[in-house]
Amino acid sequence: MKEKPVLNTVLSPKLLDLYNIKDSIFVVIDVFRATSTMATALYNGAKKIIPVDNVSKCIEIGAKTGGITAGERDGKVIEGLQYGNSPAEYPRSFIEGKVLVLTTTNGTKLLHMALDKGASEVITGSFPNITAVCDYLIAQKRNVILGCSGWKDKFNLEDTLFAGAVIERVKEHFTIHCDASLMASEMYQKHEGDIKEYIKETTHWHRLSAFGLEKDLEYCVTNDVAPVLPFYKNSELIAK
Repeated sequence: MKEKPVLNTVLSPKLLDLYNIKDSIFVVIDVFRATSTMATALYNGAKKIIPVDNVSKCIEIGAKTGGITAGERDGKVIEGLQYGNSPAEYPRSFIEGKVLVLTTTNGTKLLHMALDKGASEVITGSFPNITAVCDYLIAQKRNVILGCSGWKDKFNLEDTLFAGAVIERVKEHFTIHCDASLMASEMYQKHEGDIKEYIKETTHWHRLSAFGLEKDLEYCVTNDVAPVLPFYKNSELIAK
């Protein structure tokens, strides 16, 4: 009988160096809000997303491509960019057929870290596209790293909850001997029925709700409202 592929969870970008991610599918998780926004924009017909890890590069690529420049630092739209990191900013009526150049505090940074460390494939995941993520991971039969973006390299609950939700759906198909994965899975089991209330305890909720973003945050923990798989290829995220 063929051995099952292995799944590990990385709870913070600071821990990434402890894992061998070569030949693994790397799932970038940034629930509040980068990977929720990426799925939403692609689901609503964005031609592609170009994720970049700094503001000057965002502006430069936006000028070259004619793309929409967008991003945030500490929850706020960055001066010099056109739009922010809210899924609500990218309805089909606005984003369809357009290029989005995006930089964020945590998620785009982790995506580039994973590429630099040799991930064979990078996809992005959040509750709005959870089924697409899980179906893909099961079908590929390859090792998986669930990478939590955290907040400025610190652990956060919402990314870990999403990792746990994925693990609950795919665990029969993987070998999982990883305490981070066990914790994420048990946390999700405990709060599966009250996630929208539980996230109100998180530091990220308190930080972003101060900017009036409660509806954004509830959307970001709603399953399958943007059922598409953002897949990184040739410096771009496209819908696979």
